[in-house]
Amino acid sequence: MKITDIRTSAFQHEMARAIGDANNPRGRSLYAGLAVFLDTDAGLTGVALGNPGQAGAIASMARDLLFGQDPRGVIGLWQRMADFAFKGGNRGAITDVIGTLDVALWDLKAKASQQPLWQCLGASSPRVRAYASGIDLCLSDEEIGEFYRKQAARGIRAGKLKVGLDRESDLRRIGIMHDALASSGKTPALLIDSNEYWSPKQAIQHIRYFERHYELFWAEEPARRWDAAGLRKVSDAVSAAVATGENLDDAADFRPLIAARAADILQIGLGTGGITGAWRVAQMADGFDLPVSVMNCPGNFMAHFAAALPNHIWMEVVDAGRDVVFAHDSRVEDGHIVLGDSPGNGILFDEDMLAKCAITQVAAEASPSPWGRRVGAGLVVVGE
Repeated sequence: MKITDIRTSAFQHEMARAIGDANNPRGRSLYAGLAVFLDTDAGLTGVALGNPGQAGAIASMARDLLFGQDPRGVIGLWQRMADFAFKGGNRGAITDVIGTLDVALWDLKAKASQQPLWQCLGASSPRVRAYASGIDLCLSDEEIGEFYRKQAARGIRAGKLKVGLDRESDLRRIGIMHDALASSGKTPALLIDSNEYWSPKQAIQHIRYFERHYELFWAEEPARRWDAAGLRKVSDAVSAAVATGENLDDAADFRPLIAARAADILQIGLGTGGITGAWRVAQMADGFDLPVSVMNCPGNFMAHFAAALPNHIWMEVVDAGRDVVFAHDSRVEDGHIVLGDSPGNGILFDEDMLAKCAITQVAAEASPSPWGRRVGAGLVVVGE
């Protein structure tokens, strides 16, 4: 089997609800993506979701490095792409390009073996523990309660709240999330995420304040992603685990955090170089007895990967309506993402919906962080 062609289709649509964090408290309701199709001479097509702005780079890398290759040699092909990016480094946009193609390659490998991806990756069970994540700083108190009660009805007991701008408001909203998750009949596990908005000292002050009222399971990105000393300072000063890594690119970026004991939980996902890149980090973390948590993705298809990790805690479920142009072979029940048995990663694009949502240019508001890092982040408290 050889790779023969690549096709892409950019799309954009309204989500079921808005999402926002400390750097984007207004939130956004648009989602933009890229449907990627990697064709073979065997009649099989590998699919993935990518960034619309990288359509040209994805097609170019596929033509230069993957055409004529057997997609079943995924790890070797990932290394070939990473080596190609050597001079500039496996960083930023090029990492996302590699990651998108890597997902399509793994989809092909699983389809060629007539296995669901979780089984192809070596998992023994199609079930992955889930935590609910509202990306909810832009939501009202009522909407936050509604979201976490809905997730609790699906058996999820863990939830992650966006915080960072207003300590008293954050505490009130943590309480709303706690009470909503308690309706599951299980003891809630409370997670907070400040998206690198605080300095280390600010993080310690805020987290200690919250911990006088609630037990926190983790505090996510309480300082900048590269600040090993600052993250270690936070971890040593609070009871909550420090979770970080979602915005790091390569396994090499995680080494300083591990060496400095700066992170208690490493977060990995599509942005970590796809499945193969994230797997390298997970294996390295396992060698140091560090747990990992897989980040959210539309359709929860990265749960196939999470299911194969011995050191995985739980995967983020956002449930914001980002699956308009495709169907997926998974469901959430009893607090778990339950994966199906269809060959591949379970993503099936709807050609009619892709045509309906097709775009030639992405709206600025559809970017994950449309306005970048909020002015004053790490320096002053909002309102001073």
